[in-house]
Amino acid sequence: MREGGRAGGTGLPAAPSLVPLPEEYLPEYCRKRVLVLGVGNILYGDDGFGPAVIDELARRGRLPDDVCLVDAGTGARKQLFTLALSERRPELIIVIDAVDKGREAGEIFEIELDEIPFEKTDDFSMHQVPTSNLLKELAETGNLRVRVLVCQVSGIPDEIAPGLSPPLEAAVGRLASMLEDRMLADA
Repeated sequence: MREGGRAGGTGLPAAPSLVPLPEEYLPEYCRKRVLVLGVGNILYGDDGFGPAVIDELARRGRLPDDVCLVDAGTGARKQLFTLALSERRPELIIVIDAVDKGREAGEIFEIELDEIPFEKTDDFSMHQVPTSNLLKELAETGNLRVRVLVCQVSGIPDEIAPGLSPPLEAAVGRLASMLEDRMLADA
């Protein structure tokens, strides 16, 4: 701010400093220790893996109270932008998604943020650069950890075809159990 209370020589008054929001106004995912984001489009076969895992974890109801489950669909950007602007953030973000990395269908593995593929067709996908850049920035400057857990797809249809393939259907329960074990051990 320049002398005289003017911002950047524009002649306009300087903007008032922002006041942090009270806790009760922050979204739940900002206030929890762990945020689990299920990413994917349930209308395109195996791409719906992330949301299916979120549904399974919610159905089981065994996670500690400090874990927030969010079915982000194909729009994780809203949550990530909110986290980027919030003073309060989770300690850990776990992203669950489906990818094609040429492995055996239904295989669950972890990838680095730099390995998030760009090839999905939906412009609002988790895989597009703005979203993966937000994840990287949060990990680097937000004082939190980001893990990306993925499942190898059997294939993703070109047209609407809801429902997971049998290998991914089986993987939903396996990943849900793995996450429950980790979260309950950390609780």
